[in-house]
Amino acid sequence: MEPLTCSVSDLAPLFGATAANDTSSAAAAAAATYLCSRFSTISNSLSDTSYAVNNTYLLFSAYLVFAMQLGFAMLCAGSVRAKNTMNIMLTNVLDAAAGALSYYLFGFAFAFGSPSNGFIGHHFFGLKSVPSQVTDYSFFLYQWAFAIAAAGITSGSIAERTQFVAYLIYSSFLTGFVYPIVSHWFWSGDGWASPTRTDNLLFGSGVIDFAGSGVVHMVGGIAGLWGALIEGPRIGRFDHTGRSVVLRGHSASLVVLGSFLLWFGWYGFNPGSFLTILKAYGGSGGYYGQWSAIGRTAVTTTLAGCTAALTMLFSKRLLVGHWNVVDVCNGLLGGFAAITSGCSVVEPWAAIVCGFVAAWVLIACNKLAEKFKYDDPLEAAQLHGGCGSWGVIFTGLFATKRYVNEVYPGRPERPYGLFMGGGGRLLAAQIIQVVVIIGWVTVTMGPLFYLLKKINLLRISRDDEMAGMDLTRHGGFAYVYHEEDDPSQKPTFMMRRVEPTNESTTPDYQNSPTSV
Repeated sequence: MEPLTCSVSDLAPLFGATAANDTSSAAAAAAATYLCSRFSTISNSLSDTSYAVNNTYLLFSAYLVFAMQLGFAMLCAGSVRAKNTMNIMLTNVLDAAAGALSYYLFGFAFAFGSPSNGFIGHHFFGLKSVPSQVTDYSFFLYQWAFAIAAAGITSGSIAERTQFVAYLIYSSFLTGFVYPIVSHWFWSGDGWASPTRTDNLLFGSGVIDFAGSGVVHMVGGIAGLWGALIEGPRIGRFDHTGRSVVLRGHSASLVVLGSFLLWFGWYGFNPGSFLTILKAYGGSGGYYGQWSAIGRTAVTTTLAGCTAALTMLFSKRLLVGHWNVVDVCNGLLGGFAAITSGCSVVEPWAAIVCGFVAAWVLIACNKLAEKFKYDDPLEAAQLHGGCGSWGVIFTGLFATKRYVNEVYPGRPERPYGLFMGGGGRLLAAQIIQVVVIIGWVTVTMGPLFYLLKKINLLRISRDDEMAGMDLTRHGGFAYVYHEEDDPSQKPTFMMRRVEPTNESTTPDYQNSPTSV
């Protein structure tokens, strides 16, 4: 909000002040001074109100994004077998707790410690000098909620077979170093690929990853990919011939509950990434402003997720012959992950295209995972990594000129989507982001998981995996649980002993026709 100003020298002549009359000049000056003081008070009050409204909006968005942790917990719990429920729930709590300390001590400074260089931030360690003119506590809280979301994605990929200490190590490293560096590159005003840089924009544009299809979803998905690859599949996931065996999660109800909670939280994830709400576009006093763009972003988010869910519903019906609610939920989340990059700069109809393609990207990634015997209990790498990559590319194709200039003002000639007539420079920047994120996460998280494996801190023992970590590592099952309730423990066919009956099995020759 622009500050309102009042000048006594400009206002005094309006009260009839003249150089020939000292009395009238003094009275006019006094009146002007009084009015300007009142005017300044009102201006400061309006400025304070604007700041309070924007800060409250950001805090509310942070609460919504943090509520997604409950969604992740429910989704993860429903997607694993009952014998590992307590373990996966504890890892979700750990992601938030360990991530809070590591992001507070190091992560926020690496990500947004301005002024800094293009690679890494180096201010605000331990929130020193916060609040300031460039950041406040609410912004830290919001970004921390994003950081732990990335860690939660990774935990789903390596579920049901990973040691507890490994979760602690990778979660702290991911939220304290790996993720913050990526967010600095693309979201900080100093980042080498940021669209908000003052000069030297990548391809004259910078990367448009508004809410994090790449920064959050790809980082978490690629990290999970390497963790699951290095660990190997769960016992029983593929039989001795290499054929895929489905190890179903124990509760579709929890999967649906978690999906709805994530859906709800996404309205803080995407629209909340505007950070402020009181901003007019073009001029004040109109009905159109940043509040309208926030509403449009919520609409594009909704349409992409719903389209992906319906596409997955009918696609799986055609491919496998039944309606599967878990697949529909994964499709829904895949659509959300894809639209997250371009949600603020595309038209609602383009969001439908995004969701439709995202569903098929997820199906293709799952087919590849099965072919290469890759085991991800929550399809996290395929969903967040695959659909997130598509979302980044999608933005380079469908971003509109008007919305790009509204969300990223100050450069009227900024590139926009290829299919919208904006040329290929934005698309080139988006492709660079995909390649760079894959490379960065590979060279950081890959060696970490490999080192944990070498020192026997990554995977649990075979006996622990068969019995379930709830029993062997966490003091008991989350439910009253019987092994026979677990279909994965049963053979594909069972032989049944036939008990003798009281009735005689001897033929009744006396009543047969041949006895007559």
